[in-house]
Amino acid sequence: MDSTTLTHLLRPNVASLGYALFLAINAAGVWGGVFPFLPLDFQTPEIIFWFFLAQSLVFSLCYFASAVGVYFLPGPTRRFLVRLACIPYLLGWCCLIAAIYFDRASLPLVVVGGAFLGLGSAGFYMLWQRLFASSDSDRGNLDLIRGTAYGAIMYFGLYAIPHAVTAFLIPLVFMPLFGLAIVLKSREIDLDQPMFEDVPHENAAVYRAVIRDYWRSALCVGAIGFCTGIMRALAIGEPQVGSLVNMLSMAASFVGAITMLALWKVKNVRFNVVGLYRVAFPFVITSFLLLPFSSLEYARWQAAILYAVYSVVIMLMMIQCAQASRDRGINPVFIYGFFGGIVYTLHDVGFLAGTFSEQVRILGIDPLATTALVSLYLLGFMFFIGQGGFRRVLRHDPSAENIELIMLDGRGSGQPDESKHGADQPDGSRRDANIRSGSPTSQADAPRGRGRHNFEGDFELTDRLSKQAQILREQYRLSARETEVMEYIARGYTVARTAEELIVSENTIRTHSKRIYAKLDVHKKQELIDMLKAVEL
Repeated sequence: MDSTTLTHLLRPNVASLGYALFLAINAAGVWGGVFPFLPLDFQTPEIIFWFFLAQSLVFSLCYFASAVGVYFLPGPTRRFLVRLACIPYLLGWCCLIAAIYFDRASLPLVVVGGAFLGLGSAGFYMLWQRLFASSDSDRGNLDLIRGTAYGAIMYFGLYAIPHAVTAFLIPLVFMPLFGLAIVLKSREIDLDQPMFEDVPHENAAVYRAVIRDYWRSALCVGAIGFCTGIMRALAIGEPQVGSLVNMLSMAASFVGAITMLALWKVKNVRFNVVGLYRVAFPFVITSFLLLPFSSLEYARWQAAILYAVYSVVIMLMMIQCAQASRDRGINPVFIYGFFGGIVYTLHDVGFLAGTFSEQVRILGIDPLATTALVSLYLLGFMFFIGQGGFRRVLRHDPSAENIELIMLDGRGSGQPDESKHGADQPDGSRRDANIRSGSPTSQADAPRGRGRHNFEGDFELTDRLSKQAQILREQYRLSARETEVMEYIARGYTVARTAEELIVSENTIRTHSKRIYAKLDVHKKQELIDMLKAVEL
């Protein structure tokens, strides 16, 4: 990356330009809840509300349906996705255009059009995500980030075209172009990769582990989606606000993509979605706390800024889902469907909550105050669940901050009760009964002397080999999962045992091993071990 200029990184290709055109057109119809290239007198609050409700509900349901479908029927679901995207998306735009000319049927046409656009938009997102995940990490992430940057440029370029023409160009010209791009690029996907050969329901333990590991990140992104849904409801009565939302969110996408490329060029970039949400949480709740005491202009800019943040977070979500597919060898549609289903469902919940609080005066409280109260309560509740809920609060968690009172009615001799607490270990430590039972989630069950991840997701270095592996990781740009697999190989673990430890398929481990050997330019296990031992600390 260091020898590559930023201009070279921004060089477009078919995948990035096709995805960029899709993002631009999608923002013109479904992103901010308005239609910036359709007449303003057509965009009544009733039209916008029912369009968004139909579009968003179908959109989020499609994500969950895709995850379930690919879990039980991966082959048919893959073939169905291509058909799922193009035709409904075209029909959706045709319904919107028809609604302009047929006043009496405008509301039914808008509802049907919203449902079709939700279906088609979800299908296209699935296809693009599948393409990016199937590529190697550098190329896939580059295409995704470049496409996000160029999407913003193309969106603003649409304003140079007369609005009366743009509405017709979208279904007749632009949609066939990005549809053709994804169809052609999908034919280049290597379907022999473990992520596509895997039959999810035959490896249920792997997919349960994925859900267990990623639901917290999905909830954090969903919390931002919830906030944008609330503000989207407040903006229904003012189409100009929706245009501001679209413009600022696309500008943020451009800035975020360029910033990420610039950072990626000169250093390793690591994001923790949960950690980022913890940083953003105080600012988000403060913005809602100020809402009842501020002007409508403040609410407009709050909506625009939240959508700007949301657009960047969605890009990070796609990168994380693609990485999960590569690292664990799981179907990319499953993890993206699961992740996106949570995020967009919470977005819908936010929209409905915002609509309810805006329309109903509770005990004479101003609608903005009601919105702030509902938002703060639900955000706080989601934050509590995301941190582990009652389960984490009530579990035994030894810490220096704990207050401890030893039971007075004890054995009196001062000797420990080995039947409850276990015997002394050779290293002088003691094992609790639940650890001795062989709980697979306990860190004590991790291979001794090996690097491992703690509760917060940080990597702990436990011995010399782990530290050497981390140095090789930095030198040869290995991923975190490839580094784990490399350690297992160096410690003599078989493919089957490594797959069992990491809760993935054996084919996934073999794929990681091939990538490790290629990056390190070694051909035998002993060469890998020698290379690790030669690293100086």
